[in-house]
Amino acid sequence: MVGFKATDIPPTATVKFLGAGTAACIADLITFPLDTAKVRLQIQGESQGPVRATAGAQYRGVLGTILTMVRTEGPRSLYNGLVAGLQRQMSFASVRIGLYDSVKQFYTKGSEHASIGSRLLAGSTTGALAVAVAQPTDVVKVRFQAQARAGGGRRYQSTIDAYKTIAREEGFGGLWKGTSPNVARNAIVNCAELVTYDLIKDALLKANLMTGSCLPFSAWVPGTW
Repeated sequence: MVGFKATDIPPTATVKFLGAGTAACIADLITFPLDTAKVRLQIQGESQGPVRATAGAQYRGVLGTILTMVRTEGPRSLYNGLVAGLQRQMSFASVRIGLYDSVKQFYTKGSEHASIGSRLLAGSTTGALAVAVAQPTDVVKVRFQAQARAGGGRRYQSTIDAYKTIAREEGFGGLWKGTSPNVARNAIVNCAELVTYDLIKDALLKANLMTGSCLPFSAWVPGTW
C-alpha cells in the first residue's frame, strides 16, 4: 500500500483472530498441568461425605496434586483433555481477544475515539460470545481432566467420543452446561483485562512515554497505526 510502511499497515480481522487463538494455544500447552491440578483439587471429595472428604484428601496443594497424579496415573495424566483444551483456546481466545477491536469499532461506528462505555460493551460482548461458542469444548476439557486413569474404566476414550457420549446421554444441552455463570464471569473478566489494557495504553501514548509499535498487541487498538 502506497504511503504505508510494513509496520504501519493494520492487521486484518483474520490475522487478529488467528493470532489470538494461536498465542492462547501456546500458553495452554505450557500451563495445562496446572489447570488439570486445579480441576482435581476443585472436584476432590465430590463423591465423599463432608467428613471423609477432609480426612481422606488425595491431593494436597498444587505441587502435591501434580506429583500424586504422575505417581498414580503417569505423566500423561497431566495432559488429560489437552485436545479439547486447545480447541477451546482456538475458539474462545480468538473470539474474546481477536474480535475485540472489530466489535469496538462497530460500537463506536468507526470513530477513532472510543468511550469507556463502548470499550466495556465490546469487552462484555466478545467475552460472552466466546463462551457461547466454546462452552462445549470447555465441558469436555473439564470432564477429561476430572476422570482418573487409575482404578476403574474411563468414561471417555477420546475427545470425539466425549462429545458424542455427553450429547447422547445428557442431551445436546449437556454440552452447554454451566453456560450462564461462565458467560457472566468471562464478560466481566474480558472487560477487566482488555479495557484496562486499552485505557493504560492510550494513557501511555498520550503522555508520549511509548510509541504504538513498542507495546504488545499494539495493532489491535485503533488510533495507533
